[in-house]
Amino acid sequence: QVQLGESGGGLVQAGGSLRLSCAASGRLFSVYAMGWFRQAPGKEREFVSAISGSGIRTYYGDSVKGRFTISRDNAKNTVFLQMNSLKPEDTAVYYCAADRTGYSLTREPGEYDYWGQGTQVTVSL
Repeated sequence: QVQLGESGGGLVQAGGSLRLSCAASGRLFSVYAMGWFRQAPGKEREFVSAISGSGIRTYYGDSVKGRFTISRDNAKNTVFLQMNSLKPEDTAVYYCAADRTGYSLTREPGEYDYWGQGTQVTVSL
């Protein structure tokens, strides 16, 4: 069983930046592909980004491409999401997730095996 815990959310003005972290338990972290998703009130969970176990391959949703950067530190069992040029429409609860297979990067929530509890990001005008 893998436990995930997000941190770094908060309130920021439009145009600002935040860096989310997701700490994972367990010894197999470097095998897992990791993803970030978000969910705004009344909306479906949306894919944000994913990263391979090695960190070499990354994948972004169209709405965040060029503004967000995913990275990971396998020595610290942590994945990050650097969010720049934030917009009010980025407001959501952000979740990290782990894919045990790690073979391919996917935007499908159902392909991820473990989820964190989420962290709120609010972007004001």
